Amino acid sequence: MRCVNISGMMTALALLGSLLLSGCEQGPTLWQQESYVFGTRVQITTADAPESVARPVVSAALADLDRWHVRLHAWRDDSELTRINRALAEDQWTRTDPEVFALLRQAQQMSSAAEGLFNPAIGQLVALWGFHADSFAPVTPDPAALRRLIASAPDMSDVQLDGGQVRSHNRNVSFDLGGMAKGWALDRVAERLREAGIKSALINIGGNILALGSKGNEPWKVGLQAPRDNQAMAVIVLRDGEALGTSGDYQRYFELNGVRYCHLIDPRTGSAACQRQAATVLVESGLDAGLRSDVASKPLFFAPRTDTARLAARFDIRDVMLVETDGHTWLSPRMHQRVQWLQRPAKVDTLSGFPS
Repeated sequence: MRCVNISGMMTALALLGSLLLSGCEQGPTLWQQESYVFGTRVQITTADAPESVARPVVSAALADLDRWHVRLHAWRDDSELTRINRALAEDQWTRTDPEVFALLRQAQQMSSAAEGLFNPAIGQLVALWGFHADSFAPVTPDPAALRRLIASAPDMSDVQLDGGQVRSHNRNVSFDLGGMAKGWALDRVAERLREAGIKSALINIGGNILALGSKGNEPWKVGLQAPRDNQAMAVIVLRDGEALGTSGDYQRYFELNGVRYCHLIDPRTGSAACQRQAATVLVESGLDAGLRSDVASKPLFFAPRTDTARLAARFDIRDVMLVETDGHTWLSPRMHQRVQWLQRPAKVDTLSGFPS
């Protein structure tokens, strides 16, 4: 008989709070290792392997995450992404390795699927708002500089990718992959674990979560954090291969003159004024489940509610939750069935346009 209680941590891009792995029943031995990458806490928990097997595999996965953190960092001088961005600013072709090249190709494809509401080409815009820093001041950008940058319309469609080389004739294109890197990494960590024979695990990269198998005879459960309350408002059971991701306004943000500004910047207008409290998606098992769970929450954060079902369908997603600025919560029909409320919001309604 044993009791386990493993807690997670909220991050800038997640509505996910504590991992609800508590229990006092006979069950599998849980092995967990933690790290801190992508500016957030990472936890990998296995449930079907002894420590002697799990430790080296998980350690290798965490080493991969450390490497990706350095290479994909949006403002570190020594990162591969910074080197590429310098070449883009000079309108020069630059070669990168196959791993980063493939990731940029996926960024272009995902941006197209999101109809530009996910746009990894707006790194200069993120920097202008001050979010390319570990700490930031409550200051809005110079209006003239903001207008000039928006007028230049940096977009992934401006990017040329050819034979391992990258270029953009729009010198204001600057990559920031923070809106997809965690989900992309989820898929790769899951692949490493599966190849090593680990079939039951929960991978939590800053609140972006992917489940493998189950926790013995019990499913993996995760908590959905209330955006304005440091407690879980609901629980969701995750099935094998499913991923959960959120874009929220409650971590990297500041308030100025009564307005909340967050790191989620509308690519169309350049505004960082928060559109919603949160948008959460649950992705069924399938190709790029982790990546889709990370990316798809961005267009749903920005888009009118009437466009939610159409945009979600572009990512093959049917389980969605939106929390509006006033706390009014909207769920797709299937998400209603998946959510187990702990603190039901005062107003809950059903999103239209989704299959039941």
